[in-house]
Amino acid sequence: MSESTQQAVDEVRRHLREIEIQLADPRVLSDPVAMRRLGKRHSRLRHVVSVADRVDQLAADIQAAEDLADEDPAFAQEADALRNQLKTVNGELTELLAPSDPLDQEDALVEIHSGEGGEESALFAGDLLRMYIRYAERVGWSIRELTSELTDLGGYRSVVVAVEGVPSRPAYGYLKHEGGVHRVQRVPVTESAGRIHTSAVGVLVMPDVDETEVDIDPADVRVDVYRSSGPGGQGVNTTDSAVRLTHLPTGIVASCQNERSQLQNKAEAMRMLRAKVAALAAQQAADENDRMRRDQIRTVDRSARVRTYNFPENRLTDHRIGYKSRKLDQVLAGDLGEVRDALHADEVSRRMADRRDGQ
Repeated sequence: MSESTQQAVDEVRRHLREIEIQLADPRVLSDPVAMRRLGKRHSRLRHVVSVADRVDQLAADIQAAEDLADEDPAFAQEADALRNQLKTVNGELTELLAPSDPLDQEDALVEIHSGEGGEESALFAGDLLRMYIRYAERVGWSIRELTSELTDLGGYRSVVVAVEGVPSRPAYGYLKHEGGVHRVQRVPVTESAGRIHTSAVGVLVMPDVDETEVDIDPADVRVDVYRSSGPGGQGVNTTDSAVRLTHLPTGIVASCQNERSQLQNKAEAMRMLRAKVAALAAQQAADENDRMRRDQIRTVDRSARVRTYNFPENRLTDHRIGYKSRKLDQVLAGDLGEVRDALHADEVSRRMADRRDGQ
């Protein structure tokens, strides 16, 4: 491990000890919000330390294998295998220690809206939702629907889900590149002549921040209550339990109608409102020379087509990086690993290029 890397790891260990002291403070223990915030930071730093410990252990194992290689050639092969492992783990540690958007470590709210294409667009919104649910299952995330509006054929006019990640795979950092316009080309179930139609669905990915990170003055929020609509079981349409919140300074709107309690709907709507305000704040803080931030601006306002799903050719194309795959069926089954890795690699390379330009 290089001296600069060791210094960075030592700093992480120091921060970890500080957080552990705070987590033992009775005042923190009695504050659920503070516990959640510190718990997330502790999990991330603990993961960095565990990767650093793995680097140290591999380096020691390599040294031991090299010492024994003169007596038994098999240890030389073992040392080579360990060096390959060390290269991979060192890369992971370097990335964990590199400066990045602090929001990347947050959980995420994913909002999916049908767009051009009517019922077919709503049905594809459901396909995208299932894709994200299956991906979440693959990587060990938990995902929960907050609010939705269904169509008669079972599609979604809109749906919002909360995604809780894990330290090694934070949800917002992993999903933020999903934001934008997703275009689908296929024969709709409503098409009797077998013609291929093109439809579009909007996806917005937001950091799921708590109230300590985004300060919203209650006086700046207009609260409207109304009667829930659409499928939802007995009683859902008989009371004014649905809540719509409007952030007056920005005009941002968030609503929820899935819960039976007006208070529950208000709490979930406020959660979505905080996320949208945080996303807007990140957009406004974008530096003129930061290309990645400018890409995120386009993602947040959904003005850019980011991806096309071509069913007749079983082809997925991500237009931002020119990525193409003939495994559309696997991607829709939740196998987002390849395209996510490609988008992440592109982000890292541009971040490094920006850093060089700024030197």
